[in-house]
Amino acid sequence: MSEGNYAWLVLSIYVFCGVVIALAARKKLGTGMNEFFLANRQLGGFVSALTYAATTYSAFMMVGLAGLTYKLGIGAMGFELTYLCGLVLVVFFGPRFWLVGRKFDYLTHAQLLADRYQSRSVGIVAALLCLVFLIPFAAIQLMGIGYLLSIVSQGAISLLSAMLIATLLAVIWSNMAGLRSVAWTDALQAVLMLVTSIITLSFVVYRGFGGFENFFSRLNTDVPTLLAGAGLFKFNVFLGLALPWLFFSISNPQVTQRLFVPSSVTAFKQMIGGFLIFGLIYTLVSVFWGFSARLLIPDLKAADLATPSLLALPLVPKIFAIIVMVGILSAAISTIDSILLSLASMCTRDIIKVGFKANISEDSELRIGKFIIPVLAAVFFVFAYWAAGKTGLAFMIAPLSAAASAGLLMAVPSIIGAFFWKRATAAGALSSMLIGAAVVLILQVTGYKPLGMWPGIWGSAVCLVLYIVISLVTRAPEAKAAEFIGYLEDNLSKHKFI
Repeated sequence: MSEGNYAWLVLSIYVFCGVVIALAARKKLGTGMNEFFLANRQLGGFVSALTYAATTYSAFMMVGLAGLTYKLGIGAMGFELTYLCGLVLVVFFGPRFWLVGRKFDYLTHAQLLADRYQSRSVGIVAALLCLVFLIPFAAIQLMGIGYLLSIVSQGAISLLSAMLIATLLAVIWSNMAGLRSVAWTDALQAVLMLVTSIITLSFVVYRGFGGFENFFSRLNTDVPTLLAGAGLFKFNVFLGLALPWLFFSISNPQVTQRLFVPSSVTAFKQMIGGFLIFGLIYTLVSVFWGFSARLLIPDLKAADLATPSLLALPLVPKIFAIIVMVGILSAAISTIDSILLSLASMCTRDIIKVGFKANISEDSELRIGKFIIPVLAAVFFVFAYWAAGKTGLAFMIAPLSAAASAGLLMAVPSIIGAFFWKRATAAGALSSMLIGAAVVLILQVTGYKPLGMWPGIWGSAVCLVLYIVISLVTRAPEAKAAEFIGYLEDNLSKHKFI
């Protein structure tokens, strides 16, 4: 059987299994926005951990991080481990999201901000911020899928076809049963992506190098510069990539929504613990992929082709290469469908219903949300098709991911302040998000980097200063701040989070 036929066969099996799981989830589907977008806040710890992992670790890892390692060396691992260090923020902020989400029935973090600051405008801006910057982030996942499937299938599945398949699957699984079907398919996809990547890495290391000892010896001999200090990373590049990743867990809505869904305190703790284990293993595997490709295929024209090209080598059994391909496809789709659900809920709840005080029923709201999902998916696809034709560091998957997440950093001061600073104001939140985002967009579009620092760094500095200064000279919503923060102070210890 040819590689192309193998690819279509395994892909068909994967799609069939995903549809069966989504249909099973649909049988448990209730009614209403909370049910569709948050699985009625009733996910267990195991499924919560896997959907959290699958949502976070996408084509960015096995394609993007591997490509970054191929190009710049060991610093790529440090950059990614920054995200795991950032999980301290989830340990600290996650319980607060979980508690107020249940108390005030928040569907999104934009709704949380609108209520906390007593300003519809804050919610609208926070939602628009996510909409603008998550479009390229979702498109990146499609690019990773396109590169991978087209190369591993030896052209039997074209880049365009691969991206289209992924787009359609994300739309189908999102619409079948909302977060319930997405979470269940995420669980399958997370297990698939982790197990297949570990097994196939073993083939690469033992067939290509004779074991890990020889693998590390070759690294020291052949590419010592990639192992020295931060590798070829410059400090400004590392900081520009790492800062958005450090705050990823509280700035990205597809992740913050996951903080609303565990069924209990125990399930919440299981989610975090399971994710940490998963993340560490998957990070190491992705970095080893990148180094393996650099040793075995040192002359690639594009670093993001490291993983697809590695899987195409004869030392990897074709069936395993194709299964890994499907595993990475799974990772990317799980991120895309999560983003679709998050943005659709923000468009309907934060922009249409709350923002513009639209007098619509919950059923109508849900229908609008379901309609928005394929529209957003089409936008993702168009952006991915455009970006896939570009070259250079700026259009590599990892830098593009960081650039997209940089814009979402502009909500971080407002999010942190909402939980801890009673003096924080709507004016401070609005000005910091709007002007900070404008700084990021202008610098990204122009390519200008003052003092060599990336847009996210400058945007964050401007955002933080504006948030503090303007809050100090404007009036805070004292009653809501006291109710919001007081509730947390009373209930954190009661629920045994601390």
